[in-house]
Amino acid sequence: MQIATTHKNCDFDGLASAVAVTLLYPDTVVVVSKAVNPNVKAFLSMHKDVFDIRLPTDIDMDAVKRLFVVDVAQWDRLDGLGALQDREDLDIRIWDHHPGQGNIAAGEICQEPIGACITLLIRELQAKNIPLTPIQATLFITGLYEDTGRLTFSTTTAEDARAAAYLLENSADLHIVSRILRPAYREKQKEILHKLLASARRLKVNGFSIGIGQIEIHGHVDSLALVVRLIRELLNVDAAIGLFYNPERERCMVIGRSGVEELNIGSIMRHLGGGGHPGAGSALMKGVQPHAIEEMILGLIEGNQQASVRVSDLMSFPVMSVSTGTSMAEVAQLLREKGCTGLPVIDDGELKGVISRRDFKRVRRKNQLAAPVKAFMRKTVFTIAPDKSPAQAVGLMIKHDIGRLPVVEDGKVIGIVTRSDAMLYFYDLLPE
Repeated sequence: MQIATTHKNCDFDGLASAVAVTLLYPDTVVVVSKAVNPNVKAFLSMHKDVFDIRLPTDIDMDAVKRLFVVDVAQWDRLDGLGALQDREDLDIRIWDHHPGQGNIAAGEICQEPIGACITLLIRELQAKNIPLTPIQATLFITGLYEDTGRLTFSTTTAEDARAAAYLLENSADLHIVSRILRPAYREKQKEILHKLLASARRLKVNGFSIGIGQIEIHGHVDSLALVVRLIRELLNVDAAIGLFYNPERERCMVIGRSGVEELNIGSIMRHLGGGGHPGAGSALMKGVQPHAIEEMILGLIEGNQQASVRVSDLMSFPVMSVSTGTSMAEVAQLLREKGCTGLPVIDDGELKGVISRRDFKRVRRKNQLAAPVKAFMRKTVFTIAPDKSPAQAVGLMIKHDIGRLPVVEDGKVIGIVTRSDAMLYFYDLLPE
């Protein structure tokens, strides 16, 4: 079995690209998450008999032998496909127009800086002389127009324009496209827009005019990206950023829109653990307060903190550690001598746990200091990969109330990043 999929909250570019894969590779099944863009949801409800679209829960993952991924190249942005992540026998191919992003190891990858992902697929459809129906051509041009702002975004290329011309030659219907792409702007979005507009600040940062605002939301609200785009237009700024905080779930959706090529929203959102392209991007952050996220974003725009910085740039190495057989007395002496607050516990290169000063509160008798560290260490250890952002490290430390994260690559501890490292990076953004 072979499936084609795209990112969570599927948009028209992702859907169109996945459908295009089925023309290139017959017998491929399109799989999208249950949560899709509202306009996509309406389109699919009207075209159930035309396009065979499945949910991840409809698929026997053990039967999947080939995976096509479009408009994304990151495992954590796919929905319901975790069972495939460690499959060494899986044949994977990727088409994506976000170069430099991704952690999916694929046999074939086509990643190019281009306005829409569907343009990359149209290139192959043309090369193989695969005919299109008017409905297919209309879906494809809808995806292309959506991601290029009807060929007006600065990321649009000449090839995007040629692809649009080819689709029009194949009877793509622009009247239908106009109806499909009509913004899903309802009473709820109007209410959110008014609240965000009231909270928004108009700033001048590093030569750019920025509109940034934060509000609380409760439950699920569609079309927040549309709200941010309208904020940018209403405030007449180079870029607008909306922070939508859900206090019950302690998470914040960050959405950005930029109208100038020099201000790369996608790069900023990647730094926050999300993704996107120069004109648009988003990130979902957990356990970090909106005011701290706002300061991170403004710092990135200011240029004080580079979007290329990763945990590997902050971590300390080589890692000082102890083994599970080390006595608590020896650990106490090491902590005093080195002036640190905790150490990873490692046996033969394998991370077994973490011991910190706070664990000594459980040492109630002097003779317990002779006990091995494995009797008092915390065996549940949160780790982080070296390519993650400092913001992701901060989020983990705040969420789990821990002071350090071992940095692990290929199963080995290669460094450690602490709360102090993060404070030096983000200055006073962490809670005291």
